[in-house]
Amino acid sequence: MPDPIIPRSGSMLHEGFLRHARWRWARISAIISIIAIVVYLIDDPKPRPDGGTIYGYTLGTIGALLILWLTALGVRKRHMTSGRWSLKAWVSAHVWLGLSLLVIATLHTGFHFGWNVHTLAYGLMIVVIASGLFGITAYATLPARLSENRGELTETQMLEALRSIDRQIHEAAQPLSGASAALVLAALDEDVFSRNLWRRLRASDLHGPTAAARATLQANDRSVPRETVRRLQALLGEKQALLAQVARHLRIRALLEVWLYLHVPLTIALIAALIAHIVSVFFYW
Repeated sequence: MPDPIIPRSGSMLHEGFLRHARWRWARISAIISIIAIVVYLIDDPKPRPDGGTIYGYTLGTIGALLILWLTALGVRKRHMTSGRWSLKAWVSAHVWLGLSLLVIATLHTGFHFGWNVHTLAYGLMIVVIASGLFGITAYATLPARLSENRGELTETQMLEALRSIDRQIHEAAQPLSGASAALVLAALDEDVFSRNLWRRLRASDLHGPTAAARATLQANDRSVPRETVRRLQALLGEKQALLAQVARHLRIRALLEVWLYLHVPLTIALIAALIAHIVSVFFYW
C-alpha cells in the first residue's frame, strides 16, 4: 500500500486552499451571505417569510444549484489544471461557498422546521457541511502527525522491519516448547495491517499477542535458558514498539480516510432528499 503524499508542513494544505488568492472565495462567500441577510431583513412577505415567497424560491434555487455544483468536486479532482480555476481554487470555492449554504439554506427555510422531507434535506445539508469541516481539519493537521510518527520509515520499510524482527524471534524461539512456543507463535501471527477500520481507529496494539508473550514467557517455561528468554523478550519488546508505531500510523491514515466514508454517502443522501424536496414543492403544494 503506497504512502499518501504528505506536505512538508501540516499547515501548508490548510493555508493553501483556504487562503487562496488572498481569501478570494472567503470574501465572495461573506458578500453573498451578507446580501442574503440584508435582503431577508428588508423583505416583508405576508403572512410570514418562508421558502414559498419570491425571495424564498430565489434562495432555494441558488442553494440547490450550489449543492449540485459542490458535488462536482469529485469529478474536478481528476483533472489537474492551473490558473484561475486551478484545483486549489476549486477546492477553496468548494469550502467557502459550501459554508455560505448555511446562511442561504437557513434563510430559505424562513426558520420553519418540522418532521418532513424539507427539514430532512436541511438536516442532511448540515451534517454534510459538518463532515466537510472535519475533513478540512483532518487534512490540515494529520499529515504532519503522520510524517512525525513514521520518522524516516515508509510504510513498506516498517513492514520489512516487522518481518525482520519476526525472523529473529522465530530463530530465537527454537528451544521453546509447549505453552511458551504457543505464545511466541501467536506473537509471530500478529498483523496490525489486517485489522478492520474500527480496530485501526482504536489503535489497540498494547494488549495483543506480542505483549502477552513478552509478559508471560518466563513464567510459562523455566526450563528454557535465561539468555534465550532475555533475547526473546528483547525482540518481542522491539516488535511491540514497532507495532505501536505502525498502529498509530494506520490510525492516522484511517482518520484521513474515514470522513470520506461519511461525507460521500451523506452527500448522495442529501441530493436524494433535495430532489424529493423540490418535487414535493412543485407537484404537491
